[in-house]
Amino acid sequence: MKCLVTGGAGFIGSNLALELEKQSHEVTAMDNFLTGNKNNLNGFNGKFIEADVSDNNFDINGSFDVIFHEAAITDPRYPNDRETYNKNVQGFKNMIKLAQKNNAKLIYASTASLYGNGKVPMQEDQKKELLSAYGSSKLEMDNIAFKLFDKMHIVGLRYFNVFGPREKYKGKAASMVYHLGKQMKQGKNPRIFKYGEQKRDHIYVKDAVDATINALDAKKSCIVNVGTGIGTTFNDLIKVLNKSLGTDFEPEYFDMPYDPKTYQSNTQADTKKAEKILCFKARWELKKGIADYFKFLNANGWDNE
Repeated sequence: MKCLVTGGAGFIGSNLALELEKQSHEVTAMDNFLTGNKNNLNGFNGKFIEADVSDNNFDINGSFDVIFHEAAITDPRYPNDRETYNKNVQGFKNMIKLAQKNNAKLIYASTASLYGNGKVPMQEDQKKELLSAYGSSKLEMDNIAFKLFDKMHIVGLRYFNVFGPREKYKGKAASMVYHLGKQMKQGKNPRIFKYGEQKRDHIYVKDAVDATINALDAKKSCIVNVGTGIGTTFNDLIKVLNKSLGTDFEPEYFDMPYDPKTYQSNTQADTKKAEKILCFKARWELKKGIADYFKFLNANGWDNE
């Protein structure tokens, strides 16, 4: 199968490209290195194209059976809201055109951010609560996709809090698993917002990749959550990290520097739709995912330089 992975040097995109290649697919990775990093594709033997998918004159030679669209500005606190919205939405429109041109399936990254501080577990059809331009851009993408459900195979994946190998180049936007683990690895108390009771649905990137590939065989076009269905407090996350690292650090609490209206306090996926339509259920428990991830970091380095 001929696959195009946009955002191929990014976090989820690079893991996806490497796994698809491992499964003997013909993979082309594309990235403009706005947030992606060439080192994420170490070991990748497929074709690479440096390009910006959001370019108004975007065009690409080659035919594809499926497009995995992972390219986006993903940091909710990226300083330019207009750029975030325009690049994400225009890039998606360009991928729709390319998919239609090739009669290809289109699998794209949406986000749990658009649920804001809505009720948990978060269901795909519940009211949206937008806290950032990033969330707004992804909701617009979902709205565009919804209108195409009866015209093409298109699946939107609302990833929850993904962590794992190849995320460290995201800097501040990397997962709390990475940031807190790194602080503890350096012998420091992990710093979290008062009083550590905020919850996250942490899903290991290997599970996120499995869900993404499963979307190829989705029973119908859809938009689904990709999470574990389990919300873990930051206090409990630190306990898991301590066990994995063999440490005994206590959290250091500090005041949240953001406007609470722009901060998502809790995330937890309702996973029933993904289980039914994608036949996907997360297989990596948090502690096992962290143990596997830290093996990778110990072998490849914790720093993002």
